[in-house]
Amino acid sequence: MEKTWWKETVFYEIYMPSYKDSNGDGFSDFKGLTSKLDYIENLGIKGVWLTPFLKSPKVDNGYDVSDYYAIDPTYGTMDDFKTFLKQAHKRKVKVIMDLVVNHTSTESKWFQEAKKSKDNPYRDYYIWKDNPNNWESFFGGSAWEFDSLTNQYYYHKFDVKMADLNWGNPKVVEEIQGVLRFWLDLGVDGFRLDVINFLTTEGITSDNPTDEKGEQEHLYDINQKGVKEAMKIIRETVNEFDNRFIVGEIGSDKIEVLKQYQGTELLDVVFNFNFGSIPEFSAQRIFKELQSMESNMSNYPTLFFGSHDMPRLINRLAKNNPERAESLAALTLTAKGIPFIYYGEEIGMENIEADSMEEIKDIQGRTHYNLAIKKGEYIEEALRIGNEHNRDKSRSPMQWDNTQFAGFSEVLPWIKVHENYTHLNVLSSEKQENSLLNNYKKLITLRNSEPVFQYGKYTELAFSDNSISFTRIFNGKKIKCYFNFSENSLEIKLKENEKVLLGALTIKPNKYLMVKSVKN
Repeated sequence: MEKTWWKETVFYEIYMPSYKDSNGDGFSDFKGLTSKLDYIENLGIKGVWLTPFLKSPKVDNGYDVSDYYAIDPTYGTMDDFKTFLKQAHKRKVKVIMDLVVNHTSTESKWFQEAKKSKDNPYRDYYIWKDNPNNWESFFGGSAWEFDSLTNQYYYHKFDVKMADLNWGNPKVVEEIQGVLRFWLDLGVDGFRLDVINFLTTEGITSDNPTDEKGEQEHLYDINQKGVKEAMKIIRETVNEFDNRFIVGEIGSDKIEVLKQYQGTELLDVVFNFNFGSIPEFSAQRIFKELQSMESNMSNYPTLFFGSHDMPRLINRLAKNNPERAESLAALTLTAKGIPFIYYGEEIGMENIEADSMEEIKDIQGRTHYNLAIKKGEYIEEALRIGNEHNRDKSRSPMQWDNTQFAGFSEVLPWIKVHENYTHLNVLSSEKQENSLLNNYKKLITLRNSEPVFQYGKYTELAFSDNSISFTRIFNGKKIKCYFNFSENSLEIKLKENEKVLLGALTIKPNKYLMVKSVKN
């Protein structure tokens, strides 16, 4: 089996505005991130995924890029970024950056030029029509916006201020290749490509059909025929640089769609939200997804239970049970795949709830709040609906200590801090021997030290009485893992050639055990 650094890496997602503020403006920044690299290194993390930090008006939290070659001033300067990158690499921590190539902000130079006239050199960087079709925006309503200056509509799969790029235009492809090379040349170790299967490569085709419920089926505006070719070009460009990594966000819940975008000529791995975004805890559902990934994904799957787009793991799947949260973390760190940890998971950070419309800054949450108001809902109900769809609930500031604003900043942060920071924080967790944080460190250390967890195949993957178990083997070495999600304790008897790595032979509910086979 080919060894690559990313198969040996536990990744840690940092939501850029919310990790550590160094200059007292209420937002995280690169100097703040650099000051916390020792913490990241001590946690055992070998790879960091940074959400968007390029210049942006932040209509959608930085996923609306206005300049692909500039650091957003909120996060510091290019020199601050270079220092962070250098210091991360000094600690043998790789850095991948979130990159959005499906669309740009309407404030970008490209779009500002494109809208000036129909014969502007940048006009075909985007998609314009006299008569739009029925395609819908991801955030609701039409995906077309009328521009009165040229009397045409432009296409936006997402917000009206985020115009889709025309990947059928070779100049756009060349521009994006230039962007990739710029950041790779600076030393980034790879990319997380946002909504990468949404690329408009074949232009605007037929109207999408609607189902029996009147909801649109996205047959023609997603997964167009040219998307794979575009990915191959991205892959070839990235391969001009050694040892780089690409993970893609694929907008689909169908495993047959996900798997077709993985491969040596395409993406290294893709996020599988069938596993990662399970809405409520079910040991059987988790097992079935592990089975599905093993059966259908020839390349490595991804393993995660949290991200910036979903409610936090401990609220969604553990119901505030730290032991179950820890066991789920243990599963992602020992099952076959590439594990991703969302910042704050390691201490058990919880969702926040907005107390007013003003506190809902996320475009998705605001959209649903406003729709509820239009339908005549009372403010209280509209706020509940807004909170339900508010992705910012999982994006609150990192809780470093019990000082004001959780040690994240010296001023009021851009978004509220969870009120439990006074007792739930890194500083207090580090002092507790069996805290969630210290157990995360043990688990990550175990994965980093055991090639079986990085490269091992399954020889067994089983489910019984709400318990999951699997055995992985590599180069003759074997480790068996048990995860007890039942209501009763499990008693495990060791064989003569086995020893306990982590856990106890009496596996209590929501606990786990790792057993290694050793030579007699």
